Amino acid sequence: MSRKAQPLFRSSMLLASTAFLMGYSPMTIAAETAAKPAPAATTDANPMLQPWTGPYEGVPPWDKMDPELFPDAFTKGMAAVKAEVQAVIDNPAEPTFENTHVPMQLAGEAMERVFALWGVQTSNKSNDRVEDIDAEWSPKLTTFYTELFLEPKLFARYKAVYDKRLTSGLNAQQIRIVERSYDEMVRDGANLSPPDKAKLVNLNAKLEGLFSTFSSKLLGDEKLYTFVINQAELDGLPTGFVASLADAAEAQGKTGQWAIKNTRSSAQPVLQNATNRALREKVWRAFVNRGDNGDANDTNATIAEILKLRQERAALLGFPTHADYRMADTMAKTPAHAMDLMMKVWPAAVARAKEEVADMQAIADAEAKAGKGPKITIAPWDYRYYAEKVRKAKYDLDESEVKPYLQLDKLRDAMFWSAGQLYDLGFRENTGTIPVFDPKVKTFEVYNLKTNANVGVLYLDNFARDGKRSGAWMTTYRSEQGLGGERNVLASNNNNFTEGAKGEPTLVSLDDATTLFHEFGHGIHYLLQHVYYPALAGVPRDFVEFPSQVNENWLMTPEVLSKFATHYKTGEPMPQALVDKILASNKFNQGFDTVEYLSSAIVDMKLHDRKTPVTDVDKFERDTLAEMGMPKEIVMRHRLPQFGHLFSSDAYSAGYYSYLWSETMDADTWAAFTEAGGPWDRSVADKFRTILLMTGNETDRAEAYRAFRGRDPDVKALLRKRGFPTE
Repeated sequence: MSRKAQPLFRSSMLLASTAFLMGYSPMTIAAETAAKPAPAATTDANPMLQPWTGPYEGVPPWDKMDPELFPDAFTKGMAAVKAEVQAVIDNPAEPTFENTHVPMQLAGEAMERVFALWGVQTSNKSNDRVEDIDAEWSPKLTTFYTELFLEPKLFARYKAVYDKRLTSGLNAQQIRIVERSYDEMVRDGANLSPPDKAKLVNLNAKLEGLFSTFSSKLLGDEKLYTFVINQAELDGLPTGFVASLADAAEAQGKTGQWAIKNTRSSAQPVLQNATNRALREKVWRAFVNRGDNGDANDTNATIAEILKLRQERAALLGFPTHADYRMADTMAKTPAHAMDLMMKVWPAAVARAKEEVADMQAIADAEAKAGKGPKITIAPWDYRYYAEKVRKAKYDLDESEVKPYLQLDKLRDAMFWSAGQLYDLGFRENTGTIPVFDPKVKTFEVYNLKTNANVGVLYLDNFARDGKRSGAWMTTYRSEQGLGGERNVLASNNNNFTEGAKGEPTLVSLDDATTLFHEFGHGIHYLLQHVYYPALAGVPRDFVEFPSQVNENWLMTPEVLSKFATHYKTGEPMPQALVDKILASNKFNQGFDTVEYLSSAIVDMKLHDRKTPVTDVDKFERDTLAEMGMPKEIVMRHRLPQFGHLFSSDAYSAGYYSYLWSETMDADTWAAFTEAGGPWDRSVADKFRTILLMTGNETDRAEAYRAFRGRDPDVKALLRKRGFPTE
């Protein structure tokens, strides 16, 4: 998942701390304005507002970050933004691209810095005070930006440039910026009447407050632990993982116990390995019922109100549904196109999942018959556990055999090495030389291997902790652009791995290793950015996950495994026999993986592609899954009460399908490498980099993909990759 605060030229709907997309475009045109001088230090003492100092063109002052500084920073930052925009509005000259679009793209740098810091404060270092500030200020910020971009005089300047775009000597990139900016302002309410604009401002402010409420409630449930008193209940769990649970319990003041945090990275190893079925069920229920317990952290009423307001806004803006509104600027364009792709995959996924359940039930029945356990019917808390037994039976592969070879530090080196081989990116650790927001964050200078020129800095925040939201994401604190003076990239990858016990390396599962490579794929996308106009940097949401999903493929290449998959005790590389087992099983459990994800995506689209908002969220989820034929042994990867992609912001609402849309391009792109002779083919890598990774939204992304591949992506490549029938 990628998150990036948009610069000022984006409309109010996508601004503030809840709006995140990513994108790149090459510097293919000469600057027509003088390079902007380095920002001068302000006289304000608030370090959240000050230009960043230090090496690498300045780095964030994490050592000075304090929640109490943000209200003042928001107030003064908004005043600065207002002044910059007012200067554009008050310009007496006839509106042109140079005196309207250029200054708007350069405006708001102080607030961009504040939002970068606040994003970390809310996502990586939250607490009760941070949640209170967010609840108070999110609606205020949204109101400010909504009103700012609904200002009639500002829209009049954009419209004047738009009306003369074909006769004023603009080049192709400038015309694209003018057209996209105008269309977006219209789409987001610029042509509404004054009373309707007031309604829109109110709706956006209410939604922003609800997003904050949802996030706070969900974080409350993810702070909870399942405590284990009897160590025998932990039978089957890896020794190192058990030790980490003991450390977590000690940190909670429960010495002599074991604490399982209510997050995916802690719950999944239990569901996969614990022999104690009662413990598996207990952990599973706690995890899948986050936000759905009828208590102070229950999110159902919050979600129902979000859905109501979203549909009101869509109708106000002239769209049939929220899905139509959100998809207007995507590759898929319409809900129907997204559903068409999903339904091409869903039946095959369900059929494969039923086969997987049958295999697991056979093992459970055989165990019961042999007196090795009670007779059971496979339940959701059994799926991962018995899937491992099937994997062992079919492929003689046990996850516990693999994990000792997957050291987090070695995998980090592997992803860096791969980026060097493919894109000439180098990484030098510089931890300790620049500020970080947590002692366990590591930093790396990024440079070009051929020229040694600095590219930027990568921050790695890999471990779970209280106050950090669940999941994994990538963000930038500063993105590269040419307009106003070339600048480098400050990027971060954020994961929630369970840290190894004291003195032991952190070992991760194959799934976690894939996540590591996935988020780094987002990082590569940003680090390769070569953009002149930042207005062409943001790619469509259903393109965002494409580079990250492609990057997952290099994890299992022989070159990476032989160099970096070494045993944490012996240092020996992973035996070829074990590698062969992993590769032979790479289509294993694809029914589960696909159904788990795709059910979430389909429910998301059905939830938002309707004119009558859902009021009973739980009932809608149950009924929709039943209509779809959801296997009872599988639960959605993200049930609605905890679906942060949808309800912590608008970012992925009616957009969770985008992972499948991107994966279709991913599978087809990987096929291009295969057809060329292998994963390290530089001719394909160079085309991938120059046509797709560096080009942001300079051209329509579907056209860019056709330029790369010679045709549209083929869904059959995805079906083959997952081992599903293609006919």
